[in-house]
Amino acid sequence: MNRIRNFSIIAHIDHGKSTLSDRLIQSTDIVSARDFKDQMLDTMDIERERGITIKSQTICLPYTGSDGVLYNLNLIDTPGHVDFSYEVSRALASCEGALLVIDASQGVEAQTIANMYLALEHDLVIIPIINKIDLPSADIDMVKAQIESDLGLDPGPAICASAKEGKGIADILEAVVTQLPPPQGDAGAPFKALIFDSDYDPYRGTIVHFRVIDGSIRPRDRIMFMSNNAEYIVEEVGIFRIARIPQKVLSAGQVGYLIAGIKTVSDTRCGDTITHADKPCDSAMPGFKEPKPVVFSSMYPVSTDDYPELKDALEKLKLNDAALIYEQDASAALGFGFRCGFLGLLHLEVVQERLEREYDLSLIITAPSVKYEVVMSDDTVTLIDNPALYPDPVNIVQTREPYIRASIITPDRYMGAIMNLCLERRGINTNYQYFSSNRMEMVFELPLAEVVYDFYDRLKSITQGYGSFDYDLIDYRTTDLVKLDFLVNGERVDALSQLVHRDKATARARQTCKKLREEIPRHMFKVAIQGAVGGKIIARETISAFRKDVTAKCYGGDISRKRKLLEKQKKGKKRMKMAGEVMIPQSAFLSVLKTSE
Repeated sequence: MNRIRNFSIIAHIDHGKSTLSDRLIQSTDIVSARDFKDQMLDTMDIERERGITIKSQTICLPYTGSDGVLYNLNLIDTPGHVDFSYEVSRALASCEGALLVIDASQGVEAQTIANMYLALEHDLVIIPIINKIDLPSADIDMVKAQIESDLGLDPGPAICASAKEGKGIADILEAVVTQLPPPQGDAGAPFKALIFDSDYDPYRGTIVHFRVIDGSIRPRDRIMFMSNNAEYIVEEVGIFRIARIPQKVLSAGQVGYLIAGIKTVSDTRCGDTITHADKPCDSAMPGFKEPKPVVFSSMYPVSTDDYPELKDALEKLKLNDAALIYEQDASAALGFGFRCGFLGLLHLEVVQERLEREYDLSLIITAPSVKYEVVMSDDTVTLIDNPALYPDPVNIVQTREPYIRASIITPDRYMGAIMNLCLERRGINTNYQYFSSNRMEMVFELPLAEVVYDFYDRLKSITQGYGSFDYDLIDYRTTDLVKLDFLVNGERVDALSQLVHRDKATARARQTCKKLREEIPRHMFKVAIQGAVGGKIIARETISAFRKDVTAKCYGGDISRKRKLLEKQKKGKKRMKMAGEVMIPQSAFLSVLKTSE
């Protein structure tokens, strides 16, 4: 066990985690130069296209230290985006130390601080690394001062490195061996391991990723999952070296995988404890805190026949993305589907893209909403995240919406623009403080509903990419909520309904009607698109009809001949409107989610 080190790389978005893990992989020669590619641990197409890490990935690196001893380093590369912070907390639970990477030109940002606190909660040893020292705008002294003042860490042992050029990589590997503690555990005790991730292989069933706490595990062992007492016989155990490498035994302190022909996907749960069925350990591990979804949206298959496929796909995706939460849902217009909870809008987009690519589904997604508390006239409190379930306003005494505390770290020159943005979103500025002569933290209390749409995108554009944003939920506060319905050709489309603040209803209704007019194709009759609150229409757009030129044959004569033909055409259109159905394309539902500001 003294030759094992388990560590994780944590940082803000784009500070160079994946590039650093690439260099560590290259320096230990486990991948030939021919097979190597950038962002080696970003295995999903969507990660490579967007240039972000979504899933934590594990890899075991052999490293011979300066003392001549061969060590096994288990590296876990983690995402930087706030929507995937749950991935980070799970990765840290299976480590003893963390490399905290900080960009030499941008310095300490919001997720740097948030991830550092996550690491401290798990009592990890933190090694600060100042990356990108090759950039012309790098300012190492400034970053060291920030490490001391903002993070409260000693900048002395901080390692200066350039992951892009491979500088400082040897120092980092040496620091991992010398500064991080070996794992604790008893190799002779009954087997006990913690599941921190899993994925699904169509040929071999569920592949469980786990960290051995005590004891050891071999193929042919009979194991049990402690949360549901499901028993299986192990077929294969092994470690990760890009590919899965089978091993004869995994013992205390190691990180690896097991395959046991687990076909029931729901048996494996993140945070569960595995033990031997015939000689179980005393107690289960505490596991992980349940993720709290903040954005809710419904997903329906475009073709109702695809409902069973969507159900299977969500079950398999939940294995790999433990933060996804879903339950059955039904809609009058769209049939059966699922109401899903996400940790943010990026998480929603990623889940939708993965379902479409990996499981070949085409989906309709409703406008995202948050969970509201509604106090009824008989003093009962109901939680509502779906506009379709919003009760009759006559019976409502009070509605409350969730508020968040948002911490925005930015150069002070953007202070005015950020103030305007947050006040426009009904925010309250509670505090601001200067970290250095030109960097400051602004703290706002904002309604979560105002943030889920496009707040983060707007913040990035007004701060030219320098603003960083982190948030946590604080409480529920009284609000004036209304249900905004959309009628297409006089019929209510429940998938487009939204719950909004009364002051924002008219603007949101006009914006959505305009978008729908662009997306819904023209029909043989006029189509009215209306936004309504209760029985009151507050916005309207009209899609004009296709018209045949019925007066083409009248080349002269009295005007009344032309008028008679046009009146006849008008009557036909009216009859058609009563019988005709409006086709709403998939793109119309999606356009409502995207704001064009």
